Amino acid sequence: MTKDIENDVTKDIENDLPLLVTVLGPTASGKTSFAVRLALAVNGEIISADSRQVYRGMDLGTGKDYSEYHVGGKRISYHLIDIADAGYKYSVYEYQQDFARAWQDITGRGRQPVLCGGSGMYLEAVLGAYELVNVPHNHALRKELHDKSDAELAGMLSSLEKLHNVSDTSSRNRLIRAIEIAHYREKHGHSGFSFPRFKPVILGVAIGRDERRQCITARLDARLREGLVEEVERLLACGIAPADLLFYGLEYKYVTMYVTGDIPFGEMRDRLNTAIHQFAKRQMTWFRKMERSGYQIHWIDHALSIERKVELAQEIISRYRKSARPA
Repeated sequence: MTKDIENDVTKDIENDLPLLVTVLGPTASGKTSFAVRLALAVNGEIISADSRQVYRGMDLGTGKDYSEYHVGGKRISYHLIDIADAGYKYSVYEYQQDFARAWQDITGRGRQPVLCGGSGMYLEAVLGAYELVNVPHNHALRKELHDKSDAELAGMLSSLEKLHNVSDTSSRNRLIRAIEIAHYREKHGHSGFSFPRFKPVILGVAIGRDERRQCITARLDARLREGLVEEVERLLACGIAPADLLFYGLEYKYVTMYVTGDIPFGEMRDRLNTAIHQFAKRQMTWFRKMERSGYQIHWIDHALSIERKVELAQEIISRYRKSARPA
């Protein structure tokens, strides 16, 4: 089902801002292949919004389908993939900085940035132009907060400066980190980082739950056949600590547990399959939250042909471009 094509675009769009075309959707929805074909049609380049594709050597487990970036004999350029070593803990703050550099590079050459991914925090850090700061850990504060309950931590956070980029306080660690950031800002002020200004055009790939589940399971089994276990074994052999791979979750968590002998293969496959389904459900919850927060997502049916998807996307983009022309 395709929605919102006939809706009026937001009336308060500023006429002089460039467009940021964004393609989002849950895992296994086909968003990368769609975004690449769209980028070809609009003279664009892809900026990844995937929190794990930044890591080199983590390929099958993160879904880096490099072949998808080659269409009709042409290679579509991509950015923010393979930019950090496996084992490193890349942050949303670093991602926002790297996005800004990629944006300047792409637009400076007269091309269209196409943001593509399913990592909600990364997407909103860009689309919401969050003011992020590189806050060091405050060990004295963390010690002080250690014995407080989650309710007490939440109360402390609500009494501090209202921050629009700490909405993800779903765990105790994130609550403590949010308080840490607020304390830092009270003492040091704001970063003053100037983020690119743009008009977002957000396209979502809509896929039904049953079809999504089938795609996830089929893709997982294909990746296991293609060498996902061997990929994890290579990472461990290169000196990546098992705890670091467990940190990345999903494929790397469960396959590492299998490789290190904690669980048998069948249990690993089944638990991983369930975890990916749950992850996709959380992604859709995040996207719905974005819509409730005021982001307009134009949903395009996964089942349509790639040509029709691109055609509909171009219609939507064209409406935004027309609205940007001075009367």
